[in-house]
Amino acid sequence: MNLRKIFWFTLGMFFVGVAFVGVYLPLLPWSTPSVIAAYCFAKSSKRMHNWLYNHPLFGPFLLGWQEKRIFPTRMKYLMIVTMCVSLTVMWFTTGNVTAIIWTGAFMALVCIWGFRYPGSEAEYQRRVDAGIRIAWLR
Repeated sequence: MNLRKIFWFTLGMFFVGVAFVGVYLPLLPWSTPSVIAAYCFAKSSKRMHNWLYNHPLFGPFLLGWQEKRIFPTRMKYLMIVTMCVSLTVMWFTTGNVTAIIWTGAFMALVCIWGFRYPGSEAEYQRRVDAGIRIAWLR
């Protein structure tokens, strides 16, 4: 195994760990780290890449995202709840109004980005049948 593969494999394992912790901690996302881990494993380990795509929790999300850019509706609402909790914690721990406004604005942009994608297979198919773009880039 060369140094480059070791680097990508280590990074992939780190992001799988972050994703697993994110499943249990409400303030830490798990979807983004799982996508990053899949990317890292695609560059380093076919076995781990296949394991991640066949995992009961991460696999369906990764396949839906890779094949059809589906961002499940349930996860969109969970994203909003997580962001609101984060802003509330930030308010009570820092009291920095400027930081809260900037963070909230960035979070609002992330929500807009997330809600542009179909939330289910049926929504994806409806958009395809109607000729509507799936998201900004497709």
